[in-house]
Amino acid sequence: MRRLNTITEVRAARGGYSSLGLVPTMGFLHEGHLSLVRRAKAECGAAMVSIFVNPSQFGPGEDLEAYPRDLSGDLERLESVGADLAFTPAATEIYPAGFDTRIEVGAVTRPLEGAARPGHFEGVATVVAKLLNIAQPTHAYFGQKDAQQAAVIRQMARDLDFPCQIVVAPTVREKDGVAMSSRNAYLAPAERELAQALFVALTAARVRFYEGETDAGALRQAALDVLALIPEIKVDYVSLADPETMAELDVARRGAVVSLAVRIGKARLIDNLVLE
Repeated sequence: MRRLNTITEVRAARGGYSSLGLVPTMGFLHEGHLSLVRRAKAECGAAMVSIFVNPSQFGPGEDLEAYPRDLSGDLERLESVGADLAFTPAATEIYPAGFDTRIEVGAVTRPLEGAARPGHFEGVATVVAKLLNIAQPTHAYFGQKDAQQAAVIRQMARDLDFPCQIVVAPTVREKDGVAMSSRNAYLAPAERELAQALFVALTAARVRFYEGETDAGALRQAALDVLALIPEIKVDYVSLADPETMAELDVARRGAVVSLAVRIGKARLIDNLVLE
């Protein structure tokens, strides 16, 4: 595996691959990330992983400085799954002096995480657009756990005609159902136990849908009823939305996304399930 630190190095290396899968990450890699790398390698023949904690997607008072980092461990993990290239730029490489461009995607960014974290998706869209332009991948891989982020990136790629296929892979979970996330590192052992309730709540809504309930309010309430049993969990939102626009639905249908955001201790966790 080759480690690349500059845009010039990436562009020189890119010429060696006819097909390339890009996996953008902020590091502190877990099995969810590694599953994307394996898929990129299998489908494209070569995989590039970017490791960059993107300051532009963190708002005031958010956890930019505290965000978990383990670059040496990340590089070892990438070696173990056969990644070909690791792009590990400094912030000044991505945002040099005088940088003054932002990408605003539109309506899909406004509800849910966009409402809770103003400016977040502008930062996400801008850095992903830069990475797609720098690496020129044939495919780019993202996880379903960040459902709204995936919708934002699909919209941006369509609107700006990026010659790249956006691939969204299923959420990878621990054995107890907790979605793998770098921010799980913030959880104390007792809080980690409480985090199982997120998957239980989402599953409660999905089971109601399987049983024939299509009223979106009733499905949201099914999830809220589970979370209400644990006072340590502070709910930011429970949503049932269209998977492309993230607009709230009145009537549930196949493919809709039931999602939630909660706070447990100092950790803010998100998760979702698709109504199949």
